[in-house]
Amino acid sequence: MEAQQPCPRCGKPGYLRKATGWCGPCSHPGSPKHPPRICRDCGHLRRHAGLGLCSACWQKHPGRPFIRGEHFRDRLTDPPPWLDDFVAHIAARYCVARACGFVTSLGQLLDDDHSNSPQALLERSRQPGRSMGSFARTLEDFFTLRGLALPTDQAERLAAGRRRRRLGAVPEPLRPAVVAFDASRMRAQDRARRAGTRPRTDHTLETALSILRDLAIFLVTHCGKNDWATADVHDIEAFLTTLPKARKRRLTVLRQFFRFARSHHIVLIDPARGLTSKESNGFRGRTLTLDQQRDLFRRWTTVEGVHPHEALMGILALLHGASSSEVRMLKADDVDHQVHKVRFGKRPHPLPLDPASWTVLQRCLEHRAAWRTDNPHVMVTKGTKAGRSPASTAYLSHVLDDCGFPPRLIRSTRLVDLVNTMDPKLVAAAFGMDPQATLIYLADHVDEGRLPTSEPDRK
Repeated sequence: MEAQQPCPRCGKPGYLRKATGWCGPCSHPGSPKHPPRICRDCGHLRRHAGLGLCSACWQKHPGRPFIRGEHFRDRLTDPPPWLDDFVAHIAARYCVARACGFVTSLGQLLDDDHSNSPQALLERSRQPGRSMGSFARTLEDFFTLRGLALPTDQAERLAAGRRRRRLGAVPEPLRPAVVAFDASRMRAQDRARRAGTRPRTDHTLETALSILRDLAIFLVTHCGKNDWATADVHDIEAFLTTLPKARKRRLTVLRQFFRFARSHHIVLIDPARGLTSKESNGFRGRTLTLDQQRDLFRRWTTVEGVHPHEALMGILALLHGASSSEVRMLKADDVDHQVHKVRFGKRPHPLPLDPASWTVLQRCLEHRAAWRTDNPHVMVTKGTKAGRSPASTAYLSHVLDDCGFPPRLIRSTRLVDLVNTMDPKLVAAAFGMDPQATLIYLADHVDEGRLPTSEPDRK
């Protein structure tokens, strides 16, 4: 192979061509650049990029995704009928650069040798790992909204990964029994889904595995036991005392596990059978004082600069006892603008809103309209504006951080006040709760205003 030599024309080292005696770039120069022109958008004298626009204006031109989609459709021999709708779908939800990137990613999927059905495209677009990627989520929203494909099993995959990590943390000698217990509960969950009953949620299954993982580590490290059959009631009692506030929840899971272990001959005696929770069902949480409630009401109704999501979550919990899940799942269609009512979760009747709550709700709806989103929920965040899923539970758990009080504390204050001033059955019926759920707020309460006043002794 010949060595590089200095080019007689440019002086740079390169491989000289025999026909010209020059290097490659000098022998085949590119087309000359067009002279600068006035951009029809910004009016500056710059080089032309397309449609009479300079490069900066062309990059943010809203017609770029549609132009790229047209070029891509002309290149395909059999373009899908939903291609134009998909381009319009992403152009209305994403910036120009992101929308063009999605069109390019879709083109790469359609150009390969695999099936181009919507379900196959959706499966191939998923990225490995804990997140399937924004492009796959966009395809899923588009296809499921139009009935072209079924949703992915991304939530099930993430739940399976969380359970796998918890099982992997169980010490090796005690792991097979926990794996068998988890498998039985997964089969029960699948049967409940097929039967149409109420299956255990993934959170419930993961919490149980976390408790069993902690118990297994406790038995190995503190008790020196590597077999479930050697665990006795004293070991279980010592484990429960490590977290006294979680005793009831932990004991429930341990009873389920040891019943399973005894039925499968893993243990001979159930060590958790004779244990009790040793706690009353009464409400023991904190509540807000009247002055604190007034300060929060003024903050959410008069103070400027408060985020609309904080004001909505706070005012609904303070005045109407709304839970985080009810506000999280509230949709714009649940709001009746004529009679100023909203429909919350499992509550049997629409909830009429007072003027202060209605004003806060309108602020939140205006904030939602500024996103220009098709998400049906009232609370729309930066991560959910392009899709149709509700805001995450983590976002709702921190939305009231600026006021200094968690949502559960504010809601409990309202429930305690309603239950102790009204009939608990009426409160349960209005909130769509079980009647026993409201009775815990009556524990250890004496209304001094209803007690007869004692008359002074007469001498």
